[in-house]
Amino acid sequence: MVVARLLRLIFLRKILARKHATFHIQNRCATFDQSMTKKIGILILTIILTPILAGIYGILHDQISYSISPEYFTKFKFAQFEFGFMAQNQPRLTASVVGFFSTWWTGLIIGIVLSIIGLTFPNYKTMWRSIKIATIRTLGIALGIGLIGIVVGKLVISEIDGNWIIPDTVTNKKAFLTVGTMHTFSYIGGLIGLIFGVIYQLRLKKDIK
Repeated sequence: MVVARLLRLIFLRKILARKHATFHIQNRCATFDQSMTKKIGILILTIILTPILAGIYGILHDQISYSISPEYFTKFKFAQFEFGFMAQNQPRLTASVVGFFSTWWTGLIIGIVLSIIGLTFPNYKTMWRSIKIATIRTLGIALGIGLIGIVVGKLVISEIDGNWIIPDTVTNKKAFLTVGTMHTFSYIGGLIGLIFGVIYQLRLKKDIK
């Protein structure tokens, strides 16, 4: 009888241990599913927001550009984007539209890259933090290098008597070259900014571990 009772107790303990382990596994799986759902939500939100932010950046960027050289738009960009009637009646507004269409896609690339790296973080909170700060750094660096482009364009590029491809009707070629340099620097700045954003995410992930 004593042996039978001992065997029964051992059997019951094994069953309870298995139930506890099963409950623990189910609980961890449920937590993982909730965290992954939130991560996917952040990924989708990022891919929606970053093109909008990049587009807003492009609008502000091209308003500055238009103030420096209206001819860069009226005699080059508007024709490139085929904005005829609208450009004649609302040139500044059209410059904003050009700015948005010129940059939204860069925001899409930035969003995809940063959100995919963000998925590797242990939870959705650190994922969101890494994406938010990396995006701010990316756009900030792009803006800073773009502003440097104005200085380089005005003081260096526009002073070089090169074989520049400029429409013959342009009267202020120095301003035209300044804006062209600013645009080139801004794209380079976006790439450099993205690299620094990724580096920030990877360092943050390493620190969390």
